[in-house]
Amino acid sequence: MTEKLTVSGAKDERYKQLVPQIKNLLDDKADIISDMANISAALKFAFKFFWVGFYRVKGKELCLGPFQGDIACTRIPYGKGVCGTAWAHRQTIIVPDVNRFPGHIACSSESQSEIVVPVFNKDEIIAVLDIDSNVLNDFDTTDAHYLEIICSLLTRS
Repeated sequence: MTEKLTVSGAKDERYKQLVPQIKNLLDDKADIISDMANISAALKFAFKFFWVGFYRVKGKELCLGPFQGDIACTRIPYGKGVCGTAWAHRQTIIVPDVNRFPGHIACSSESQSEIVVPVFNKDEIIAVLDIDSNVLNDFDTTDAHYLEIICSLLTRS
């Protein structure tokens, strides 16, 4: 399937256009990795974020999954950095300035702000969606709301 994404307008409007397009990209018969790859690409295309990707839960650490952007850290311990903290706290975390986040793991010095959204399957966190921006204070509750909806699309029955 080669669908062309079309997204324009203000942030809220772009997410409202993007969510159904992402839903159409997902394939419940495909491996979840394929869906994570398409979500990463769609978000990178729509918003021109610096880095978009998933870290998958493997034991007591997060392992790098599908992503779009510069080379990334491959493993993140539980409770460490923004990703590990979102996993431990079981909630979305918005960081306006990563340089002020205690224990931030700097995969790139260009990253300035970050949002991390846990991906739940039933009550278990199976991954986190990590998005970095090279702009300070680039994320807000609008991003959190729609990214949580997008992550919920990955739930398998």
